Amino acid sequence: MARTIAIGEQDFCKIIENNYFYIDKTDFIKEWWENGDTVTLITRPRRFGKTLTMRMTEQFFSVKYKGRSDLFQNLDIWKKKEYQELQGTYPVIFLSFADVKGSYYEEVYSDICRLVAREYRRHVFLMESDCFLQSDRNQFYKIMSQDACAGDICSSLNLLSEYLCTYYGKKVIILLDEYDAPMQEAYVNGFWGELAGFMRRFMNSGFKTNPFLERAVMTGITRVSKESVFSDLNNLAVVTTTSRKYETVFGFSESEVSAALKEFGLWNRMDEVRRWYDGFRFGACKNIYNPWSITQFLDEKNFAPYWADTSSNKLIGKIIQEGSSEIKTAVEDLLHGKDICTAIDEQIVFDQLDESDEAVWSFLLASGYLKISGYETGKPLLGLAGIKYRLSLTNLEAVSIFQKMIHGWFANNRYGYQDFLKALLLGDIPNMNIFISKITLTAISFFDSGNRPSDQAEPERFYHGLVLGMMLSLGDRYVMTSNRESGFGRYDILLKPQSSADDGIIFEFKVINPETERNLKDTAKAALEQIMDRKYAAVLQSEGIKRDSIRIYAFAFRGKEVLIDGGYLSEFEKTGGMM
Repeated sequence: MARTIAIGEQDFCKIIENNYFYIDKTDFIKEWWENGDTVTLITRPRRFGKTLTMRMTEQFFSVKYKGRSDLFQNLDIWKKKEYQELQGTYPVIFLSFADVKGSYYEEVYSDICRLVAREYRRHVFLMESDCFLQSDRNQFYKIMSQDACAGDICSSLNLLSEYLCTYYGKKVIILLDEYDAPMQEAYVNGFWGELAGFMRRFMNSGFKTNPFLERAVMTGITRVSKESVFSDLNNLAVVTTTSRKYETVFGFSESEVSAALKEFGLWNRMDEVRRWYDGFRFGACKNIYNPWSITQFLDEKNFAPYWADTSSNKLIGKIIQEGSSEIKTAVEDLLHGKDICTAIDEQIVFDQLDESDEAVWSFLLASGYLKISGYETGKPLLGLAGIKYRLSLTNLEAVSIFQKMIHGWFANNRYGYQDFLKALLLGDIPNMNIFISKITLTAISFFDSGNRPSDQAEPERFYHGLVLGMMLSLGDRYVMTSNRESGFGRYDILLKPQSSADDGIIFEFKVINPETERNLKDTAKAALEQIMDRKYAAVLQSEGIKRDSIRIYAFAFRGKEVLIDGGYLSEFEKTGGMM
């Protein structure tokens, strides 16, 4: 009989006691302990079992669970006698930052203080011991009551370690789950610098200058740069998605998924399961499946983007909205099922996400939205092999996330987005102008919270966002591409019809040049002439689309003011450039 699926249950003890569905990952305990690393940072995408693994580790080592052999006796770790003797023998501090949220530094800082206070309350029995002076008790209660200063909070892990070591006569194990959640909040909401200073002190005191620390594990989605947070932490072993350590611990292997499908009578659904939920790779292990989605599928027995619905994906939306035209063009390629080729740096520097495309792709890879499809070796750079990675969207769930996110940018009808599309399909230029002006005035600021405003130096950033949204609505009628070679240049946007009943469409964007153009009409005329002179329509004509079925449009800009002009290519040729 198939076991019960306990959706969202992350308490290892409760899962084992109730015989809920569980795939044995207890060999992590042995591998981690025998590696001997003082502080280990493991990065994996969200919903890949990090919290459950940390709870399992806590309940194996913690003195609180001494004598609970029933939790482990049927699992792999209990086959090793020496580990039976190790169970329940260490004081353990456990913190999870998974739910730390806030739009301001003060909110995030308050959440961290609350979590620290909760862990102190869990150990309040220590203060009943004669081991401690009244001054120790005063400091303990001060932190527990959230009445401590920032300096006290920064040293709180160090201090609690000392209390536990004094009480038990043994150094402590510290487990910090989802350590980078506050930092992602800080980046999204604009207080990264302020929080990074606090986190640097917190990490240094808890994990570097802590003489009462035996071992520690931190988990998160990203490896935040050493300079940002871990500048003094030279005892840190970092395990990213490309590392060989712990490569089979997080996520389900193909054989594990196959066995689970058989248990639940779904063995004949393997091929579709693979398309939806496979594609992750950790270390040398390919074909790793998303465990959250697999357990949801086993429970619901329907295919759906379960992983896509577990997060607001605020950070992903932010970096793509504010990204360069090259980023938006690459996203377009990814949604078309193509690879992109880039160097990556697994050490994420949040304040570089606004400036470096490579940092963006590195973040998306670490977060699980992209997978490595292959490698390309270029010319050596500074004595190092110039390795670039071919990246693609991980699976159907990742595609769903991007589609849902981009569609959400334009889902609000008050922007006139749907009205603009209707006017475009009808070739109604007057109404195209009315609705694009409405969109520009009300929606362009949505893309302008970064460092490169769309209505000044790079207005095409906004319009590339617009065309990605259009692609979702018109994908059944058009194949859309941007910034590709055709004729003697690179067009901005091209819509190739999938039916002979529709016209081909070319867009060109141009910012007014006040030295040579008196008004936006002149700018639009120059853009239309560019389409003609550089023969951007060549790619459509090569597909057999005739001139009188190709429409060309110029978008002329001056700040947030925009003018659209254009018409059929054949008419433009007859009038010598006058529409």
